[in-house]
Amino acid sequence: MRKRTFLAAAAALLATAVFGAPAAMAQSSYPDRPIQMIVPWGAGGGTDAVGRIFASILQEELGVPVNVVNRTGGSGVVGHSAIATAKPDGYTIGIVTIEIDMMHWQGLTDLTYKDFDFLAMVNADPGGVMVSADSDYETAQDLLDAIKSEPKGSLKASGTGQGGIWHLGLLGWMLSEDLPPDQITWVPSQGSAAGITDMVAGGVDLVPSSLAEGRSMIEAGKVRPLASMSEERQEMFPDVPTLKEAVGSDWTLAVWRTVAAPKGLPDDVKAKLAGAVEKAYNSEEYKKFMADRGFGMRWAGPDEATKIVGSDDESLGRVMKEAGLAAE
Repeated sequence: MRKRTFLAAAAALLATAVFGAPAAMAQSSYPDRPIQMIVPWGAGGGTDAVGRIFASILQEELGVPVNVVNRTGGSGVVGHSAIATAKPDGYTIGIVTIEIDMMHWQGLTDLTYKDFDFLAMVNADPGGVMVSADSDYETAQDLLDAIKSEPKGSLKASGTGQGGIWHLGLLGWMLSEDLPPDQITWVPSQGSAAGITDMVAGGVDLVPSSLAEGRSMIEAGKVRPLASMSEERQEMFPDVPTLKEAVGSDWTLAVWRTVAAPKGLPDDVKAKLAGAVEKAYNSEEYKKFMADRGFGMRWAGPDEATKIVGSDDESLGRVMKEAGLAAE
């Protein structure tokens, strides 16, 4: 009798060990292994820098490694696709940039912002209007008056490639003033720095990129900021009026970076990730990092971030259609 009892007890213990293990593993708390942070742009750039500082802080918050992987190519399509098509289990996240609101209008991909679960917006740098310090245009109104009075195409602007974000920023401003989108000739460049250099040398009349990107030249007295494409004045440039204040235009635009995951995250995983991202954003380490590099701080939680991204998708699509830059 005792032998049968002992064998039964042993069998019960064995069953618990064998069949109970999966249940115990299933109940293990997220995360229990490394997380991959995909950056859709190259190493050394601004988005890469934001991704790496977040990965560093998040791994302290979550207690597992957060490894940055740069997935470049296709004007951002490759990396954004890698985020969107990953398994929505919380072990792949990434930095989604404003290009997600441009690529599908350009016919580069079917991917849209609706393919992501946004955890937060963590940075935004509003566009601005800049001229060289020796320009005849002292105010945004002076510049706008010249744009309206000079023959179409006589003034030149630069700051990105054709159809790039700051080209769209200029087009949006022109359309808000009931001017044709080609009122100003766009000179393609490799980016804002190249455009600003060309402007200071007299090659173009204005650059409509973020004031943050012109900060060093503004502080050096070589560039004059005329207006900001923001709803309120920027903290870093308190003396620069908004377009609304300067000329009455309602046009606003900012380049932003969000932390996002594939669509369909479990609610508990999304809540934990979003909480960790918010703690990282509010950390002194992140604040100092952003201030040192002149990046704008901008917080928006999951719902607000999704709303902002969706609104920009609509407005950029409208601009691209009216300017003939959207794919048929």
